[in-house]
Amino acid sequence: MASTVSFDVVSKFDRQELKNAVDQAEREIQTRYDLKDSKTELKLGDADLTIGTSNEYALQAVRDIIESKLIRRNLSLKILDYGPEEQASGGRVRQTVKLREGIPDDVAKQIAKQIRDDFKKVTPQIQGDTLRVQGKNKDDLQAVIQALKAADFPVALQFVNYR
Repeated sequence: MASTVSFDVVSKFDRQELKNAVDQAEREIQTRYDLKDSKTELKLGDADLTIGTSNEYALQAVRDIIESKLIRRNLSLKILDYGPEEQASGGRVRQTVKLREGIPDDVAKQIAKQIRDDFKKVTPQIQGDTLRVQGKNKDDLQAVIQALKAADFPVALQFVNYR
């Protein structure tokens, strides 16, 4: 048996699931009576999602639809970072939603500090936008995973490479 076991804490999302959720949202927007004439458009880019619609009511409804589709596809709402609402040409409203991926340095430091304070037998290491947690006992690592799942961080956390 290995002398140490480890896992990585990452913040990623399944791009295909996000694309499917946006496609489903577009279909629902086209069929909803209150949004039918709003000429709503959703543009999914590499790092953002742009919502363009006729008014603020329609924008809020579109956000609700997108969020419900993300939840159905097991994607966390923490990947969405809503920007300010902007006035577009023709009296329309536009909003850019940045897609969060990776753990920012300040959040990684906060997670590492919490792990060091609560669990003395494991060692967290920040490696770019991931956090590796190592320990000698698998039960200690399981306890760390449960504690991180229970805590509320501003990013969605996944646990990978458990070995």
